[in-house]
Amino acid sequence: MFALRVTALIAATMTTGLMAGVFGLYQHTVMVGLGRTDDRTFIGAFQSMDRAIINPWFMLSFGGALIFTAVAAFLSPGRRILPWVLAALVLYIIVFAITVAVNVPMNDALKAAGDPATMTDPAAVRAAFDEARWSAFNLIRTIATTLAFGCLCWALVARGELG
Repeated sequence: MFALRVTALIAATMTTGLMAGVFGLYQHTVMVGLGRTDDRTFIGAFQSMDRAIINPWFMLSFGGALIFTAVAAFLSPGRRILPWVLAALVLYIIVFAITVAVNVPMNDALKAAGDPATMTDPAAVRAAFDEARWSAFNLIRTIATTLAFGCLCWALVARGELG
């Protein structure tokens, strides 16, 4: 049982850390860079990245962070570790909900707008996407996953102190 507990906690920490990196990179690099481009470039690049990110590695990290953290919470003994794992789980549930309820529908709407090369008014499509709103919710995801990652790191420290 010890090996399963430790494995779940390490997997939760690693996948949550990966997701904090993904959301953070979008926040301070991808969206900033895309924001400096013209409308057609913004739409085409965002559509392309959104299609590319749906891959097994991303899905393992995105879903794994939730699943592994839930398993780690279920398996965590004692009061030294469980509060940190539960805090990480709550934070990541918030991230998961925002992703499913806000960011993914916005991404899908932009993809549904069609090929930017044939759009008659790409400025209107970009404005309808509302990149400021997308980025604001992504900032929440970035902060929440980073905090969740920190909670899980602390849970690992507490786990190490228990032996």
